[in-house]
Amino acid sequence: MSSTLINAAADQLAVIDALYRFAAGIDLRDQDLLASSLAENAVSDFRPAAAKAGFDYPVIEGRAMIVAALTASLATLDTSHSVSNPRVAIDGDTARLDALVEAQHVPCSDPARHYMMKNRYDVELQRADDVWLITRNTVDNIWCAGDPAVLSVV
Repeated sequence: MSSTLINAAADQLAVIDALYRFAAGIDLRDQDLLASSLAENAVSDFRPAAAKAGFDYPVIEGRAMIVAALTASLATLDTSHSVSNPRVAIDGDTARLDALVEAQHVPCSDPARHYMMKNRYDVELQRADDVWLITRNTVDNIWCAGDPAVLSVV
């Protein structure tokens, strides 16, 4: 196998790893891991998915703000994010990732309730040295099941 193909495959895996770090950071409540997936000026746009669930969620800008907002909004929930069907397009030091992410949300105080979302993630990334970082993540919902009020549990 040529070194060009090996480098291309390594880049594709590294791009996908950014989304894995993002999802695992949320599920493990690991703010450092979550932050490691995001560029300093990252943008998180959950509005399309939120609208389909019947609530407003603002666009969040900046790594620290995204980590703080996700940590706060999911603090009372156990979550499980599964990433599948990643498709990567790389152009130099930028990349685009399209993936399906199934996100289960269960209130810590009431594990009999849940809200499952199958979302499409449209992710833009930038290479930073040897790691890829998310610069923009737009999330749209494909289908959902359960009680959307779970997302507003306090």
